Amino acid sequence: MTTIDNRPTSVHTGTDNAARFTAALGRADLVAAELRATATERDRANADPLTEIGLLREHDLLQVGEPVEFGGDGLTYAQSQQITRRIARGDTSIAHLLGYHYAQQRIPHLFGTPEQARALSRRNAAEKLFWGGVQNPRGADGLELTRDGDAFRLNGRRTFASGASVADQLSVTAAFEGELVFLSIPAGRAGFTPLGDWDNIGQRLTDSGGVVFADTPIARAEILGDDPLTGKELSAFQTLVTPHWQLAFVNFYIGTAEGALDEALDWTRLHASPWETSGLDTATDDPYHLELIGELQAQIRAAALLADRAGDALQHALNTGTALTPEERAEAAVAIAEAKYLTTKVSLDVASRLFEIQGARATTSAYGFDRHWRNLRVHTVHDPVAYKAREIGDWVLNRRAPQFTLYS
Repeated sequence: MTTIDNRPTSVHTGTDNAARFTAALGRADLVAAELRATATERDRANADPLTEIGLLREHDLLQVGEPVEFGGDGLTYAQSQQITRRIARGDTSIAHLLGYHYAQQRIPHLFGTPEQARALSRRNAAEKLFWGGVQNPRGADGLELTRDGDAFRLNGRRTFASGASVADQLSVTAAFEGELVFLSIPAGRAGFTPLGDWDNIGQRLTDSGGVVFADTPIARAEILGDDPLTGKELSAFQTLVTPHWQLAFVNFYIGTAEGALDEALDWTRLHASPWETSGLDTATDDPYHLELIGELQAQIRAAALLADRAGDALQHALNTGTALTPEERAEAAVAIAEAKYLTTKVSLDVASRLFEIQGARATTSAYGFDRHWRNLRVHTVHDPVAYKAREIGDWVLNRRAPQFTLYS
């Protein structure tokens, strides 16, 4: 693979960047509020998330990471994933799609030539493209790229592919002559078929079903990197591709916990009744409720701070560029693993224990409060968090770095 530093040509920092970041967070909060208001109904409908992607596009949230001169906001990757966290407060499924989208957009800057990276950045900003991913390395037959004269063909299937059937652009991993390659192709390509078979208990609006590629034509320019395509060793900088995805997970986990707690507290203020032997007039004065709320809030705040630290660690590694050493890469990966471990535990605990504050009436299906736990439970088994704890322990005790895979 190439080892060229393809970071955006212009990184805006300081006051201007802070103002754009604040404005983007404000737009994200508006979208999150709108999503929360209809989350239960949309979860039940299990429809393709076209309207929701349109809402993100309407509020200029799809191109925030592209340079200002191209029409984006020039935000760093860590800042963009803060937006993912805000959206998760309203709808975990849509935050999942947005977090992946931001990660897919950065792949050309890790693996592509400077010309490929700039061209895709310009298109992202000008057209507000939504990116789907066909990159989950597990399941089915995988994908294989083969030569076809001066061009290529892509064949195979994947069991999971988030946002692929509703995307404008697809980020795809495939095997070519026994090695990993990254592709970036327009959606709707001949031979590409989404199977529409995603019907899980949670993350129902992520369009994460299987896909098939059957003799799909691929142009050389759509394969990221320069020639030759094989026989290259990944640089430490390029292996940051996986921490990109993992940071997205961290942020939509903790964002879900934040939103779920806020939603539960709003409901409690309006509807909860004091327990009959409490001697209290209002449920909001119950000392057991207050203790639990305090405990959950402290856990959420701690996990959010660890998520911020993980974002800073990855951003520092990205800013280092191709000079990044394997040890520096390991430090960033472990920081994200620490945040992944804690945000997984905290978010699941929060989503489960909120009913202890709200009471039995809150379990009425019309409210849909169970969606928070269902969403988190489905995604947090994406890759077992026990392996993240093991990676942390191996680094702390033995200084053995996490092995690069598409999961770590």
